[in-house]
Amino acid sequence: MAFLSDPINFIATWLRELLLGWGLAQGAVEAILKFLGAGAVGTFGLALVIFTIWMERKMYARIQDRLGPNRVGPWGIFQTLPDMIKIFTKEYITPAGADLVVYNLAPILTVSGVLLTWAVIPFAPTVFGTDVNVGVLYIVAVGAIGTLGIIMAGWSSNNKYALLGAFRAVAQMVSYEVPMVLALLVPVLLGRTMGINSLVEAQSVWFIVLSPLAALIFFISSLAETGRAPFDLLEAESELVAGFQTEYSGLKFGMFYVGEFLHAFTISALTATLFLGGWRGPGAETYPILGMMFFFIKTFLVYSVVIWIRISLPRLRIDQMLNFNWKFLTPVALALLIVTAVLDKIVVTALADQFATETIYLWVRGLIHLTANLLLGWAALRLLAGGEVKARRVVGQPRPLAVPPVSPPAPETPAAEIG
Repeated sequence: MAFLSDPINFIATWLRELLLGWGLAQGAVEAILKFLGAGAVGTFGLALVIFTIWMERKMYARIQDRLGPNRVGPWGIFQTLPDMIKIFTKEYITPAGADLVVYNLAPILTVSGVLLTWAVIPFAPTVFGTDVNVGVLYIVAVGAIGTLGIIMAGWSSNNKYALLGAFRAVAQMVSYEVPMVLALLVPVLLGRTMGINSLVEAQSVWFIVLSPLAALIFFISSLAETGRAPFDLLEAESELVAGFQTEYSGLKFGMFYVGEFLHAFTISALTATLFLGGWRGPGAETYPILGMMFFFIKTFLVYSVVIWIRISLPRLRIDQMLNFNWKFLTPVALALLIVTAVLDKIVVTALADQFATETIYLWVRGLIHLTANLLLGWAALRLLAGGEVKARRVVGQPRPLAVPPVSPPAPETPAAEIG
């Protein structure tokens, strides 16, 4: 029964007792278990990419009225395996003049930065890599590793197009980290903690109900940070060949490809964890296996939205993307953070002891925050619409034609007298 309700911890306990029975020290046993756990999470993340690529292809096919993969395996589910073999067997080409150490390290950093995020994501109340009390800060910190890998790839390739692509990619990723961090602070304020598992436990009412605007800003900013459509300027083929990864081939290119797909699924997992209650659900605390099911159901629902957006929207221009970030998302995120902090302090001070049960208090608190979010979102859209109308009027006004000044006619020269 214990195995069925909590198989991960059952196996971990069995291994711990087995290793201690062999005479190993307690510290050595814990180190071995953490090493095995990290390897299991990393292997799971990389293996998950095989399924997400197939899922994305099938959704493309359904939405675009195509067949999609349907030959290799049932429903084409094994199509990704021949693709992996093809990438493994492709020739490695290293450009002349490349910085070999940095050039080869860049794709590894790109994937490892995403895998490190999974160390603090709780799959169930008792299944997580490590419960860091500053888990939100940890997520922001390890997210910068992927940015470092991209700039290293562009700089070390000895290719001006790759370098320009890396510059533009870093400008995009760093810019959208600002509203993402501001949106991340909202669940921290609401949950009174920075621990990821503690934030899940604090969501008696999902944070997407309390602050849908923060969830939307976090989702859009994370989507832009992954470089997927409509924010896929990281690899604008028509402008910069393949961007920062132009000079990579074979498995090195495949590492960037894996990092992109895994990052897209990771932001789905973070959105589900921070705003959709994570593993919370009926019976999840009693049976952790149910918590894992709830977590992955929510994550795959969010990932389906990520795929849907990628299929549906065209690529933005770089000026549109940066204007949207600095002139709309960042001010709205900053205003939301201030409103949430002030309002929650007032609510906690004034209403904490006014209700008979904590459940009523939590729902009233959620209703107040939801109303504030809706009003702030409405005001932001009104300001955005007003600015758009004003800009159109300016563009639509006829411009006076620039007519060159007319010089006075030259005096007529009298005709020479004939004599």
